[in-house]
Amino acid sequence: KMKFQESYVTVDGCRVRLRRAGEGAALLYLHGANGAMQVQPFMEDLAKSFDLLVPEHPGFGYSDEPEWLENIHDLAYFYLDFLKHQGIDSVHVVGSSIGGWLAMEMAIRDPSRFKSLILVGAAGLRVPGALPGDIFVWNAETMARNTFFDQALAERVLANQPTSSEEQDAILKNKHTVARLAWQPRLHDPFLSKWLHRLDMPVKLVWGENDKIMPVACGQALKDLIPGAELEVYKSCGHLPQVEHAAAFSASVKKFVEGVK
Repeated sequence: KMKFQESYVTVDGCRVRLRRAGEGAALLYLHGANGAMQVQPFMEDLAKSFDLLVPEHPGFGYSDEPEWLENIHDLAYFYLDFLKHQGIDSVHVVGSSIGGWLAMEMAIRDPSRFKSLILVGAAGLRVPGALPGDIFVWNAETMARNTFFDQALAERVLANQPTSSEEQDAILKNKHTVARLAWQPRLHDPFLSKWLHRLDMPVKLVWGENDKIMPVACGQALKDLIPGAELEVYKSCGHLPQVEHAAAFSASVKKFVEGVK
C-alpha cells in the first residue's frame, strides 16, 4: 500500500489537512461535495506515478471553516495561494464534481500555473435541459443510489455510515460548505462560460454515461466551450468514474498527463 503523509498546512490563516504521496510531476486532486475523508484506491494508483497532493478544502472534513469563505471564487484564490505556499509553480489538476468547477475557476484566473486539467463530472456550468441532480433535497440513501451506477457500491456506502461523532460532524460540515458554495445559483457560476476560452492548457473531461448528478450533457457543453478539450465517457458509470472504474481511470489520467508537452 502506498503510504500517504498527513500534515496540516496553514495558508491565508486557514489550516487545511493535506495528504501527499509519491514522486514525479505534481498532481493536485480537488475533491467533490463528499470531501476526501479517506485515501481511495485510485489515489494510491495515481501516487505510483505522480507527486499526489490531496487537500481537504477549507470548510470540509478536518480543515478549518474560515469566515471569509463565501463562494467558489474565494476557494479558487485560496488554492492559488496554496500552490504558491507549497512552491508549486506548475501543476496537473484532477478535479471531481465541485472540485472540477474549482479547477476551472483557478485556471481561468492564472492559466500559466496549470499544465493540464482533468475534470471529472464537473459542476460549474448551467446547461439548459440538463439540470443537476438536486443534491440538497436527497436523503443519504437517494444520494448514494444516484451517485453510483453499480448499486452494490451504493449499498457499501450505506452500510459504512460513519459512527464516530467526529466523522458525523465532518459530514455535516461538508454539507454546510457545499450549500455555501453551490446553493444559489445552484451548482454553477453564471459567468464561467464567458472565460472558459482562457483555459489554454490541455483539458480532458471525464464523465459517467449514467451520471445523475451532473448529466453527461454538461460534459458535452464544456467540450464545446473549452478550446481543444477532449471528452471520455465511461459506460455503466455514475458520478464517480474514479471510484467505479478506478484502474481504467488512473491509467487514463497517467496516459493523458504523460502526453502533455
